[in-house]
Amino acid sequence: MRNMLQQQKVKRDFISNLNGTTLLEISIGLPLAPLCLLARGLLLTLYFLHFKKPLRSRRGLFLFDFTVLVVPPVLSCTVLSPILSWVMVSIVAFCAGLVSIIYRRRTNYAQVPLKQILGEFSRTRLETAYIPSVTAFRVFVNVLTSISILAVDFPQYPRRYAKTETYGTGVMDFGVGSFVFGNAVVCPEVRLKPGTVRSKTFYLAKQLFSVWPLLVLGFGRLVSVKAVDYYEHVSEYGVHWNFFFTLAAVRTAASLLLALFLPHRAWVAAVALAVAYESLLETLPLKAFILHGSDGEDSRDGFLNANREGIFSVIGYLAIYMASVQVGVYLLEARSTVREWFRVIRSFLVAVFLLFVCLHITQTYVDAVSRRMANLPFCIWMVAHGLSLFSCFLAADLLLVFVKLLVEGVHIPCSWNLVQATSKKQDLEPRDPKTIPQSECMISAVNKNQLLYFLLANLLTGLVNMAVDTIHSNALSAMFILHLYMFTNCLIMSLLQAKNIILKWW
Repeated sequence: MRNMLQQQKVKRDFISNLNGTTLLEISIGLPLAPLCLLARGLLLTLYFLHFKKPLRSRRGLFLFDFTVLVVPPVLSCTVLSPILSWVMVSIVAFCAGLVSIIYRRRTNYAQVPLKQILGEFSRTRLETAYIPSVTAFRVFVNVLTSISILAVDFPQYPRRYAKTETYGTGVMDFGVGSFVFGNAVVCPEVRLKPGTVRSKTFYLAKQLFSVWPLLVLGFGRLVSVKAVDYYEHVSEYGVHWNFFFTLAAVRTAASLLLALFLPHRAWVAAVALAVAYESLLETLPLKAFILHGSDGEDSRDGFLNANREGIFSVIGYLAIYMASVQVGVYLLEARSTVREWFRVIRSFLVAVFLLFVCLHITQTYVDAVSRRMANLPFCIWMVAHGLSLFSCFLAADLLLVFVKLLVEGVHIPCSWNLVQATSKKQDLEPRDPKTIPQSECMISAVNKNQLLYFLLANLLTGLVNMAVDTIHSNALSAMFILHLYMFTNCLIMSLLQAKNIILKWW
């Protein structure tokens, strides 16, 4: 028993008292997932050009997707992290080379100059039944989070990438905020059809019903963690609170707010919440209470005191959610051509620039970024990097559209289709997972059972930590375990997709 308690203390200390990394390093690694998605589409196109047919083997496509979409992020956040910038440059150069090869071997516009092709590209109309980049964003946030929650327990995962203790910007801190961002962009209020009339209590009742799985998972995690005496980082959310409770609280509170604020004015609520919360932190003893407890000595007596980080950070996450609702509303504006979507990227980049200016001002004159409190600088950072990451996915998808324009008949799963004209209404994602285009690929497989995937990742993470001394694992063992863990997660999702099983009934 003494050895077990000592080992738990070592693991707890291993992930505690960390200060994160720089915003520059996080920004450098941000395009990794979109670049992997781009490389995958380009390689599938080359396969089509060489064999004159798409890759149809379910097993082959799964292994290909795992190799291209999962292995690079696993390596980049562990053994390749010291040379991350070179990894990014190498992938960019690799993709550029693939685009050059495809351009030379194009089957369309063979004798047409590049300038004219680019003109045709900008006028190309897209099938806007849904926006593939939203699906890719949400799936990769889930995948990258599942990598990090286990990788962080190995010494090969840089401590600067882990969640920060009080102040700072860690890669895993961004993962938490991007989960909220991705949920808000596709919330029911955003996807309301124009002209549809609903009572103000309709979506509140809908959310109260839809969040019960999160509450069940939250209580399940609480009971299981306490039952097996699993080591916890208490200052993350508190003694009893966890991220499942945060998501449930944020989604319910957001429905209440959206009954008062129309979705296209959600940014007003976001700014008001973030500024008001920061004002309370600065003018009242709230900051000291969250950081040091009611007695100033990190007391955990009483429910509020024991869970102060999780409870009060809900306000910041709610502000992020409302800002992201505004993003979702903007994405659903009527547009169908490539040129119009490049304007979206331009608008997002302008917003990102302004947000980073605001972040610099608030960190200089107000407070530093704090995930623990989810303060104003943290909210600004989350929205800025959320928009940056989504812009990267959007740019990657538009480049794949260019490739499809060059190669007649090529099919790239989970990417935009080209059409001459369309009368379909645009959506962020298919409302019913069963209506997702039947692309046998890992992205659609994870997308159909995202909550189950996240739960499975958490369960396997706990099992690995109870069975393996992760802290003292060498690089070879760590890489084997991480890849086996991710392979298991993805394989189960793919098997469920093959059987068309969607474990969602709420």
